[in-house]
Amino acid sequence: MSDVKKIATRESYGSALAELGAEHEDLVVLDADLASATKTGVFKKAYPDRFIDCGIAESNMMGVAAGLAAAGMVPFASTFAMFAAGRAYEQVRNSIGYPHLNVKIGATHAGISVGEDGATHQCNEDLALMRTIPGMTVICPSDDIEAKAAVRAAYEFEGPVYMRFGRLAVPVINDRPDYKFEIGKGVVLREGKDVTIIATGLPVGNCLEAAEKLAADGIEAKVINIHTIKPLDEELVLAAAKETGKVVTVEEHSVIGGLGSAVCDVLAEKAPTKVLKIGINDVFGESGPAVELIRKYGLDADSIYEKVKQFAE
Repeated sequence: MSDVKKIATRESYGSALAELGAEHEDLVVLDADLASATKTGVFKKAYPDRFIDCGIAESNMMGVAAGLAAAGMVPFASTFAMFAAGRAYEQVRNSIGYPHLNVKIGATHAGISVGEDGATHQCNEDLALMRTIPGMTVICPSDDIEAKAAVRAAYEFEGPVYMRFGRLAVPVINDRPDYKFEIGKGVVLREGKDVTIIATGLPVGNCLEAAEKLAADGIEAKVINIHTIKPLDEELVLAAAKETGKVVTVEEHSVIGGLGSAVCDVLAEKAPTKVLKIGINDVFGESGPAVELIRKYGLDADSIYEKVKQFAE
């Protein structure tokens, strides 16, 4: 997909905030001294009076966001996923989740694709952490178009939302007139009868490539993009599992507690199905070029193809 346009979803986050800022005066953006990296600097430049730099104090930032929401504003609290979901977990849980306040969390630089920043910054646990907070909506967009749509949907949604964005530029795969984003609804990207591949975020494009390679081997894979981890589109997951009989989940996240676990929770209860989870296998990441790390940890198209082929045969 080298000839396909590529954009990092963190770029999409910044652009979407600036667009929404022109439409809604109650939208305010907070950042933890990372505006150039999270791309909230785009909003800051356009609306400096509605931008608050809380400094390197992420836990405090979540408390400030909670206060703004309680006062009727719609705050977007922005920082790296490791700090938003990790360092500030208690404040997100108690100050935002417990009172069910209308705070939107924009978490960038998630997963191993953070690259050279290494294991301390490669948050592969954030989806699991956020899933456990009652009433928290969790979104992980796959490309630029979906990320922008997710930010807009988050603004329009009443309640706390966690959005996961990446550092690495990824292919634009949703550039079509019939594309529609709806919180809690998955998107079927490819039909197939032999196996279902359910993916989220960065690996979605790679799963489409893998499906093309599988088709050449006579294996028709159904590919589903699950951009909303919570609430999960249970109806679509169940229907696909019953149709193909085998399910593979793919995520740039630990295989513990993320998309794979969410899918398995549903299938175990309502439609027991053989499942293969592809993701980070209970290990920390490491420093290195993002593309090489994706390959090493088995999230590139070739690796997904090999694993799904073996599983489906």
